[in-house]
Amino acid sequence: MPAGGRIACPQLSNKGLKMFIVEDKGSAIALICAALLFLGTWPALLTLLERRGRLPQHTYFDYSITNLLAAVLIALTLGQLGESKQTMPNFFAQLSQDNWPSVLFAMAGGLVLSIGNLSTQYAWAYVGLSVTEVICASMVVVIGTTLNYFLDNRINRADILFTGVGCFLVAVILGTAVHASNAADNEEKLSESSNGYNHGTNGGMEPSKQGALDEDIENGAFAEEATRAEAGTAEYLIELEERRSVKVFGSSTLKGLGLVFFAGVCLSLFSPALNLATNDQWHTLKDGVPHLVVYTAFFYFSMSCFVIGVGLNILLLYRPMAGVPKSSFTAYLNDWEGRQWALLAGLLCGLGNGFQFMGGQAAGHAAADAVEALPLVSTFWGIVLFGEYRKSSKKTYTLLVLMLLMFIVAVATLMASAGRRATT
Repeated sequence: MPAGGRIACPQLSNKGLKMFIVEDKGSAIALICAALLFLGTWPALLTLLERRGRLPQHTYFDYSITNLLAAVLIALTLGQLGESKQTMPNFFAQLSQDNWPSVLFAMAGGLVLSIGNLSTQYAWAYVGLSVTEVICASMVVVIGTTLNYFLDNRINRADILFTGVGCFLVAVILGTAVHASNAADNEEKLSESSNGYNHGTNGGMEPSKQGALDEDIENGAFAEEATRAEAGTAEYLIELEERRSVKVFGSSTLKGLGLVFFAGVCLSLFSPALNLATNDQWHTLKDGVPHLVVYTAFFYFSMSCFVIGVGLNILLLYRPMAGVPKSSFTAYLNDWEGRQWALLAGLLCGLGNGFQFMGGQAAGHAAADAVEALPLVSTFWGIVLFGEYRKSSKKTYTLLVLMLLMFIVAVATLMASAGRRATT
């Protein structure tokens, strides 16, 4: 006991603590699996709101807020944990460093992600949640994973990795075939319907029936519950068209697929951009300037995503596309219908992206692209919540099963290629 009979109490300090960085393959795979669940669920929430009739501009505003919030929370917690070191500074220390080349790469990643996500929000209405996610995810793997493999100095096993990439490419072809077959099924149902619905118009439903549907939606009914018709029937498709915010009857199939492939190209580039931001493979930083820690890079990435997303949505409020009505910022502020689901979607997407980048920093960003298995989750929600593919033809069901099986094989192969990044 010290002199004077006083007991010395230990002083709490950050010294000796190490910043939380995932380095082992097991932890990286666990994060990738969590990212898979989150990234496969948030599109279903936005699709739910679109089918209820909420304007996509309003939904994307809410989504953007919590998507940024997730990055801020990660930066202020994990990014600040431990003592700041020269080779691995914490979040606040990096904000004042001369690391702008890496910051610009991170912000470029956020730009293409924001444009890609905004495009998919409209593509879901045209071709369905399941097919949109499968085609986009497969393009991300074919393009993005190839870029990440070379950026990561080939730490993944090429023979296994590119076998998985080939499987994803087959999944793209099957996904396109599923959409074409399902679209033909829907056209046949509508042509046989006795309702006499006129494609491209909004006048196919009796006012009393439309009023009942609106009341159900206001009371929070899910897409399935808010209809009077059985899922998969022509009447169901007509009711859905009346209720949803993006009108798709009479639209070209190529228009929907064009949006999907455009979104796929954008989404293919965001992970390689963040890879360059955190690892500086092109040696753009000055000597002695440390690489961006993944948490700092993710913060800049999300800031860019937020600014671009909000800017585009302000434009789309007053100059909408895909038959969506005009709105205003005041109308958005007063639109509380379904806001909680849009906010949850943004939070899930933000956390999912953060976990993907953390896992990729350890096991290689090429292997982390296994989160593109998210269509497996999205397809589950599409079938359970929205009745996609119900009462479709045997041909559509056969193609759907083949697509999902090929997707499972592709993801398993990609995960098996995981390596381990050398750390200093």
